[in-house]
Amino acid sequence: MSAPRDVALLTQHGKERLLAPALEPVLGRRVRRVSGFDTDRLGTFTREIRRQGTQMEAARRKARTGMELAGAGLGLASEGAFGADPYTGLLAWNTEIVMFIDDGTGLEITGEAHGPARRSHGLVADWTGLCALAEAAGFPEHGLTLRPEHEDHPAVTKGIADWGRLRETFHALCERSAGGGVFAESDLRAHCNPTRQGVIRRAAENLAARLRSRCPACDAPGFWVTTHLPGLGCRWCGEPTHAPRAEHWACPACGHATERAVTDTAADPAHCVQCNP
Repeated sequence: MSAPRDVALLTQHGKERLLAPALEPVLGRRVRRVSGFDTDRLGTFTREIRRQGTQMEAARRKARTGMELAGAGLGLASEGAFGADPYTGLLAWNTEIVMFIDDGTGLEITGEAHGPARRSHGLVADWTGLCALAEAAGFPEHGLTLRPEHEDHPAVTKGIADWGRLRETFHALCERSAGGGVFAESDLRAHCNPTRQGVIRRAAENLAARLRSRCPACDAPGFWVTTHLPGLGCRWCGEPTHAPRAEHWACPACGHATERAVTDTAADPAHCVQCNP
């Protein structure tokens, strides 16, 4: 049971070490790890259990579950997602959110961070092929998972983080595989993936910055940019572009909102449909 004003964090992958340094100073409370619930029940990166709902909804469920288990009115949750990068669609990309809930004020404030992911996967038929995949994945600093035959086989071995265990598991699964192949992929759980840990830390820092940003009308935390307004004039022709001309800031408590101009005075012509059709 947490102390009444501790901040409950439900995690089984050591995320308190990633979140507490940035958030404890601004919250003025201790981030307390909560156990007693298998967070894999909310979804796994290895697809045995599909996440229900959105990333935000999953984070909210996780935070609420931790608060209920701890009997706490303050809660934190971290939730990650992986996909293609938003620029080229070719690179692995990681989006992390860290959500803070305060039942006393009714506030829910979420920090976020994005970045390239260290993520490799593939079906390998021999030890040489597995070694090549492992090196591309940043093994052994970044863990791997193995399963026989295909990417959705239920017999998955996680948390492989040394070459000896990798070889042993690979040969054992080859014997179980009808076709002799083994599907290998990065273990994306936070404690097994240092690259992801860095993105989680940045999401925690972003949340800390939002908590420090006070509303000019009611002084509640979380006054932050909600949208960017396009229309900044082109540096060459002056026509409006898709580049942002202003930011829309809003308070999650009282709803006060304001528009702030961006610091750029003109847009790169690369964003202009007239100069760069």
